[in-house]
Amino acid sequence: MQVFTIRYRNTQGTLMRILNAVSRRGLDMASVQAAPAGREHAVTLILEVNSKQVGQLRREWHAIADVVQVDSGLAQAAEWTGPHPVAGVCIESRTAARA
Repeated sequence: MQVFTIRYRNTQGTLMRILNAVSRRGLDMASVQAAPAGREHAVTLILEVNSKQVGQLRREWHAIADVVQVDSGLAQAAEWTGPHPVAGVCIESRTAARA
């Protein structure tokens, strides 16, 4: 899994052009999160890609006029795709109650 964070100016169609670069290649998007980031916006994508696809995507995203920055990394992908415990539930007390 690879995590991409793309900062862009929120003009008409920019987010769609970013996402179309992924969908055109038939890649599965494990996670997509877009939000304002100061004066710009940022979209974070988690994708299963090989090194060739990483290069293709980065080139295509940099070619979009309103894309400001493209970052990628591996470290966060495992944390984001794993199960998240329910807030406020203590797992040890549930185990003790069953015994």
